[in-house]
Amino acid sequence: MSMLFLSGRVPEFVREKRFGNWLKDARDWAISRNRYWGTPLPLWVSEDFEEVVCVGSVAELEELTGVKVTDLHRESVDQLTIPSRRGKGVLRRVTEVFDCWFESGSMPYAQVHYPFENRREFEDSFPADFIAEGIDQTRGWFYTLLVLSTALFGQPPFKNVIVNGLVLARLYLINSPVVRAENLRFKEEGVRDVLKDVFLPWYNAFRFLMQNIYRLQKEEGVHFLYNVNSTRTNTNIMDKWIVSFTQSLVQFFKTEMSAYRLYTVVPRLVKFVDMLTNWYVRMNRRRLKGESGTDDCLMALETLFSVLLSMCRLMAPFTPFITELIYQKLRPLIDPTSVQEKDTQSIHYLMLPPVREHLIDKRIEAAVSRMQSVIELGRVIRDRKTLPVKYPLKEVIVIHQDQEALSDIQSLEKYIVEELNVRKVTISTDKTKYGIRLRAEPDHMVLGKRLKGAFKAVMAAIKELKNDQLEQFQKTGSMVVEGTELHEEDVRLLYSFDQSAGGDTQFEAHSDAQVLVLLDVTPDQSMVDEGVAREVINRIQKLRKKGNLVPTDEITIYYQASPQGQYLQSVIEQHTDFILATVKSPLLPYPVPSSANVIIKEKTQVSDNLLIFLVNPNNCFPAELQSGCNLLSLSGKTLHVTSGAPPAGNGNPLQCRYVNLRLLSSNAQGALLLENGQNDLKYQSLYHEVAKVFGLRSRRFRLFLNAAMTEGEKISDF
Repeated sequence: MSMLFLSGRVPEFVREKRFGNWLKDARDWAISRNRYWGTPLPLWVSEDFEEVVCVGSVAELEELTGVKVTDLHRESVDQLTIPSRRGKGVLRRVTEVFDCWFESGSMPYAQVHYPFENRREFEDSFPADFIAEGIDQTRGWFYTLLVLSTALFGQPPFKNVIVNGLVLARLYLINSPVVRAENLRFKEEGVRDVLKDVFLPWYNAFRFLMQNIYRLQKEEGVHFLYNVNSTRTNTNIMDKWIVSFTQSLVQFFKTEMSAYRLYTVVPRLVKFVDMLTNWYVRMNRRRLKGESGTDDCLMALETLFSVLLSMCRLMAPFTPFITELIYQKLRPLIDPTSVQEKDTQSIHYLMLPPVREHLIDKRIEAAVSRMQSVIELGRVIRDRKTLPVKYPLKEVIVIHQDQEALSDIQSLEKYIVEELNVRKVTISTDKTKYGIRLRAEPDHMVLGKRLKGAFKAVMAAIKELKNDQLEQFQKTGSMVVEGTELHEEDVRLLYSFDQSAGGDTQFEAHSDAQVLVLLDVTPDQSMVDEGVAREVINRIQKLRKKGNLVPTDEITIYYQASPQGQYLQSVIEQHTDFILATVKSPLLPYPVPSSANVIIKEKTQVSDNLLIFLVNPNNCFPAELQSGCNLLSLSGKTLHVTSGAPPAGNGNPLQCRYVNLRLLSSNAQGALLLENGQNDLKYQSLYHEVAKVFGLRSRRFRLFLNAAMTEGEKISDF
């Protein structure tokens, strides 16, 4: 029993209860079994069992029997006999074999053939750092290991014990009570939730990174190569935050894993996935897509790459397959000169990343945490009032008693404006200025069942509680009312506005006991109109997804509002620039040209009006020109026919903006016939312009100077 308490970390439930109780009441262990298969008991006895020889090695058996022994199974040793030293004839082996659990308990020694070989190797590795098995092994393997080690060496065979339940769903398992040796009621929905809440967001963040790395290479010609030792100065606060948050995670991971507290590590890793995908990537999408310039885009991509790589190394022991998949895609983009490990062929060959403490900034982590609280409280208010984030609001007021906290929130104001879609952020330490007071409502179901006859008196007392009392309850989470102790789940705290004290009904409030958020929920027509425009954008983006279009696909979108949709029509017209800046594609009203090659069409409801969308890819040249058009001339960003048959019924050359010419073959490489005209362009400039105008960024093509197909790449200037 004392050996169990000499072990390092063993779950208390197992040490004190399950395993401890088993050891206290342990019976004698009958180590023999009446079976054929198994390790033969090495006992040779006389017929009267008065003379017994216990053979300790193969060499000793050969010496005693005079026979060369090459196989220790029953069929090879049962016929061997040993002459009696007491004149009792010959000694024969007993028929029993060892209990298989004796063999399992001998594992630390048997696996290295100790004590006959590898003595130094065994002594260096014994006792083991940890042992991990299911809760059922407390009376099996854990027990037999401990018994034999105690008998042989007087010490436990392991330093730490990890005990878990039996569930075949890896990440669901290791993020559950099972890792604390507690019971788990298995649900398939739990496994699905892990897929939905962890794996898919994580993989989508990785995919978003790779898409934008390739986009940067194709559009800007910038080759991305990650170097962990880069000296580039990054001043973006969100980059600093996620890097600091990652290093804090690495530090926590190493501390907790060294203490074998697996149950604290995995929840933190799952939380990190949420922080990365729902906060960092979400708030930096535009930067990652290059909308703030190439240099800033590179900063964001390097940051995201670094975080995903560290995350793979941390998650590899728990999710071995997806980490290997992501790592194999990231590995070619790592600068070989920055790699210290000798073998980088697999994520499972890499050690845990070192903690880079100089990158940890707890002040930034605290500031972002406060910003997140404000945003989450604002979202709760929007949900409560059924106000989608697409619809902008005038103002959010943030009230906190700590001036440092308000400074942190103010430094991240632009993110609050974007995430809550408000025009203005106001900070204050004085909530009385807004006439805010707390009131309490008892939970009738919870308290009624618990208090029974005393419920009415407690309910009345709760409703009479003063604002100061409720603020204290908000801080501590408990209070005593009419002799009954109440907790957060017993009482709902609500905010109201005292107009006599300057309160204003235009605000809705919510708090988390640290910060109070007021949101101006009064409607404004201009903001409602912007919200409708955002709804239009949302429908367009969903339509692109349905059409299997990627962000780099160049398209034209045609729309038509129902006859009763004059309001919707006017909103689209007023917000055309805003819509174009977001969807990055022309949005044109009906009619649709007869030559259009519509790939998807959809009717949808926006603001109670019917709206019809059609998407036309720009990589399809009008059908009536495909047969007769041989040469095109590039004039700025307008293409016009210079030879070939013009459209029927129109004597003028066809002029259209951003028309993409179909490749002349369906192969990966085709020929594009183009006449440069009077533009003074070098070949590479022309090539880049053609790729941009014709939407060929992701396609390989060749340029010819004329109908004779003189290749442009052979001439340096035009």
